[in-house]
Amino acid sequence: MRRRLQLCTLLFAWLLSTGSQWDAVQTFGWGRMILTYAQSMPLAEAVRLTFTADNLCGVCETVSEAKQQEDGLPVSEGKLSGKIVCAFPPATVRMEPLAEVFARQVTDEMTVYGEGRYPPPVPPPRGVV
Repeated sequence: MRRRLQLCTLLFAWLLSTGSQWDAVQTFGWGRMILTYAQSMPLAEAVRLTFTADNLCGVCETVSEAKQQEDGLPVSEGKLSGKIVCAFPPATVRMEPLAEVFARQVTDEMTVYGEGRYPPPVPPPRGVV
């Protein structure tokens, strides 16, 4: 039970950190728009009208503003107007001669397993009858 609670908490934190709460609010807004439009027009027309960029409801505007504030990047017409730069520090690479690597592996792996043991008795002992 405790493991399940930990996993659920981790999943909830991950969803919040990726901004999924705004996706849920946006889905709610779309559903409400479709329901409102479907009362006065056919369903196909209501769905088409819901997903056009010209008809934004209050929920859609709130979600786009919130996403813009979270990202910190200016958003215009659904496209980013800035650049995203990913910089990684250079990886350090250490080159060694192959002979040294093999010599170290051979000496590390070559151990005598019987070293320090007594030899087995010859002939082997027999059980008492």
